[in-house]
Amino acid sequence: MDRFDAMQAFARVVEAGSFTKAAETLHMSKTSVTQLVQQLEARLRVKLLNRTTRRINVTADGAAYYERVVKLLADMDDAETSLSSASLAPRGRLRVDVPSPFARLVLIPSLPAFYEKYPDIQLDMGVSDRMVDLISDNVDCVVRGGEITDQSLVARHIGDLRLRVYAAPSYLRRAGMPLHPRELEGTDHRIVGFHWARTGKVFPYAMHSGNESVNVMGRYALAVDDGNAYLAAGLAGLGLLWLPDYMARDYLTRGELVPVFENWRLDPMPMYVAFPPNRHVSAKLRVFIEWIVELMTPNEAASDKGTGATNPAS
Repeated sequence: MDRFDAMQAFARVVEAGSFTKAAETLHMSKTSVTQLVQQLEARLRVKLLNRTTRRINVTADGAAYYERVVKLLADMDDAETSLSSASLAPRGRLRVDVPSPFARLVLIPSLPAFYEKYPDIQLDMGVSDRMVDLISDNVDCVVRGGEITDQSLVARHIGDLRLRVYAAPSYLRRAGMPLHPRELEGTDHRIVGFHWARTGKVFPYAMHSGNESVNVMGRYALAVDDGNAYLAAGLAGLGLLWLPDYMARDYLTRGELVPVFENWRLDPMPMYVAFPPNRHVSAKLRVFIEWIVELMTPNEAASDKGTGATNPAS
């Protein structure tokens, strides 16, 4: 039995809550993972996991051993990356999850420059607006717009995006240009709704002009749960959109989107990188986070730092 492989397998089973999920993230068979954990228990002469047909629970001894194992694995990673060659050239597999518009318009076009600096990092990038369980899905970090409400995660604020309201010319020809946000609560106008994965609800937007502030819910004919679909719906004239500048810029230049409520201000949307508290911040994760921060700089709101809005186009 390779003790390192056994400890790694045990840690992944605890984190994933399943031998099957642990095997998938380790690229091993379920049988191999099961045997490694059984051999580890035999060596230690203690029961680490209680197994039933439906779930796996960690025993008291298993929980104590897991805390030591996580620290040991992190120390081993530190020992490797502390070597001059490793610290200068971070390497290895990094699993991240990012919103689809941010990946398509910001991250992926910038990756060639990233790989020039870090050619030995392998990125497995989930591109979605769905909720990700960082532990069970074995994701090293996520990039998300809006406040991070999960207190179990470590979140680093990496910037703020300026938001504005837009509509397609086809929509404005049909419905007319709204002059006040309250008009969106009536029967003549529609927004494109966005269902947040963590709640399944559409939230109001806070808008400000001088001393006046309103929370606009709006009426919608279509609500989606993906940022790219949200943008496509707006371009098709199905309703007004709340977008960060980086998403609207090219469409604005081509005349495919028109700004609305230009005298009104929206709170900027905070952007975060979040990762599990027990996930060691390795050299490869650290340089990836710093790279994200650099990418955010030209896309940040120049002013209007507010309370933090949420927006599907993150």
